[in-house]
Amino acid sequence: MRLKAGLWIKAYIRRLAGEGIMAVVVRHGDDDAGAIFVRVNRLDGTSLLFGPAPAGLDESQTDRPMMALFDGKPAADDTIDAYLARQRDFDADLWIVDVEARDGRHFLDDWVMQPLR
Repeated sequence: MRLKAGLWIKAYIRRLAGEGIMAVVVRHGDDDAGAIFVRVNRLDGTSLLFGPAPAGLDESQTDRPMMALFDGKPAADDTIDAYLARQRDFDADLWIVDVEARDGRHFLDDWVMQPLR
């Protein structure tokens, strides 16, 4: 059984708060099955972005596998904004969580799938 999006996000934000990292829900999606995007704002005009892994990549040990977008590298905030706007146009049920971490810490390591080589 897949973990509900709303519950996953509450747990994730609590985990970050325990580490002293600020995170807010910028867009509230479907509580049960909404896609989740996590933006890690580095507070220097760039952000990291993580989103749902494509269907069919079932090798993950988690029930909500994620992948680093933009090759896992920081991208300009306006580039991230445009990408997320396109995703919102495509899927009205998605969630966006904004994490403020100058050092890029996100605590998603156990959820992020490694790129295929």
